[in-house]
Amino acid sequence: TPAADRRDTREKGFLNHMADKEHPALLGRSNHAGKLPQAEKKLQEAVCVLLVELCERFTFFGIVCNMILFCTARLGYRSHQAAMVNMCFVGTSTLTPVLLGWLAEHLVGRIRLVCICMFLHFLGTALLPVVSFPFEDVYIDRRHILLTLPKREQKIVFFFALLTASLGIGGIRAIVCPLSAYSLEDCAPKELLSFFNWFHWLVNLNSAVVFVSIAYIQQSVARNLGFLIPFVSGLMAMITIHMVRGEMIYKPKTDSSLLTAFGVILSALRTRCVRCRYFSAATGSWLDLAKENHGGRYSEAQVEGTKSLARLFPLFAFQILYRTCIMQIPSGYYLQTMNSNLHFSGFFLPVAAMNVISIVPLLILVPILECINSWLFSSKNSGHSPTIYIVVGHLCAALSVMIAGFSEIHRKHFPQVEQTLSKEVLLVSSMPCFHLAPQYILLGVAEALVTPSCFLLSFWLVPERMRGISMHFLALFNGAGCFMGALFVQTAHTGTQGNWFPHLLHEGKLERFFFFLASLMMVNTLGFWSIAHRYNNLHEDCTNEFRGSLLGEKLLKHGKAIKHYNAVLESSPILSPVEKT
Repeated sequence: TPAADRRDTREKGFLNHMADKEHPALLGRSNHAGKLPQAEKKLQEAVCVLLVELCERFTFFGIVCNMILFCTARLGYRSHQAAMVNMCFVGTSTLTPVLLGWLAEHLVGRIRLVCICMFLHFLGTALLPVVSFPFEDVYIDRRHILLTLPKREQKIVFFFALLTASLGIGGIRAIVCPLSAYSLEDCAPKELLSFFNWFHWLVNLNSAVVFVSIAYIQQSVARNLGFLIPFVSGLMAMITIHMVRGEMIYKPKTDSSLLTAFGVILSALRTRCVRCRYFSAATGSWLDLAKENHGGRYSEAQVEGTKSLARLFPLFAFQILYRTCIMQIPSGYYLQTMNSNLHFSGFFLPVAAMNVISIVPLLILVPILECINSWLFSSKNSGHSPTIYIVVGHLCAALSVMIAGFSEIHRKHFPQVEQTLSKEVLLVSSMPCFHLAPQYILLGVAEALVTPSCFLLSFWLVPERMRGISMHFLALFNGAGCFMGALFVQTAHTGTQGNWFPHLLHEGKLERFFFFLASLMMVNTLGFWSIAHRYNNLHEDCTNEFRGSLLGEKLLKHGKAIKHYNAVLESSPILSPVEKT
């Protein structure tokens, strides 16, 4: 009947209304239940990546902190040779992530290569105790057993261990914990600089713990067990990687590579040489010659990405000499401290503990810089750029090396006393080692200002798909700075017949080496200051010059958003009653 039909219609409408009211609540609960495990998973991955990063840095600093003392006292190297070994190891560990990252993408595969690198890391850190363990002091059944490892074999094992450890360190940095694994793609410059500041702060806090604890164990308490601590730290990192295996192995985007950037540059140079010889036609930029419409073999997007990267090359180049100055902490400054009075109020300080003085300013400055950056970035039309931080940091580095020269002259005015280091009796200056604190403090201030700012510029002023390549180029130039420091030491020692970088500091003129390096760094600072205006306005350069030309990148983001929206509609229970497993 019509009345019954109307009653049924009203009941169906009421039921549909109640179902519509209940359905969003159920959908909200299902979304919340789905998001919670995913958020927990991302948090777990971030914690594990950070833990591996800290363990790897703990291992690295543990190897570096007393390498000069070990090379001179146990392996019989001269002071300049030990300094070169230390700088070359740091440089190799800086460059290997670039090489191994490329191998992981094109030849070996990420999972396989990370297993190989874990093995190499374990092998290198396990071989170091073999060199440092006192085989000549083994006793069996009250008999003294001589198991002395010859010096030549000791050196071979030592360098092989350093090589394998640096390869393992490079693989872990490139594959397990690159900066891209921290999901920084959608961050603004303010958030990026804050991340780089606190990340650098955390790494240096870890290094401060290493320099205090491991340096004292290696030098004073149980020096022959000192290299076991990097071994244990590396083992911790490998266990952490094994616990989460595929969960924390970051998979980067593969639409750009380091070889593509090099290929664009070489293709443009080759084409330009040919055209300069036979033709007079010119294009807007010499890198445009690598484009397909100019006779090259690279697409518009590839060339435009390389052009944005090439604009950072002056920034990278001026970091080479700065990195050489920073490398004086584990080389020239270390030798100065080793040849000074390490006794303080009846306590014998480890040599590497002086490195903590360079870390303390950084730990103090980062919170202050955070407040300054918050105010600068919050002000409208400020055009704030961290280039001023880099200029001031370079100036601090030049002043630090200059003060190191004056400190060396001051150190020689004190009478010599005997001091025992690693069972070796040395004639050192009676000047307290804390007189060297100003040069350490200035380098610590320089690091607090320069390194996070360079990370920000290298990461932000290129398209998103080129950021990994940009960080690789920054690593290449930083590694070049380490090797240039070793080259300077060798050249100064050879060219002056050991006078500018002597084995016994009181017999030479180490201050001249510092003054020479400080003069070069001052010129380097003025050179960077003259080009700093190129990176002054982050917002304008980023939106107009660097990123605006790559329209395909923006269209790709919109395409991903549309696909994600379609996927949400297809998986919605309102449109599809199919249950998800």
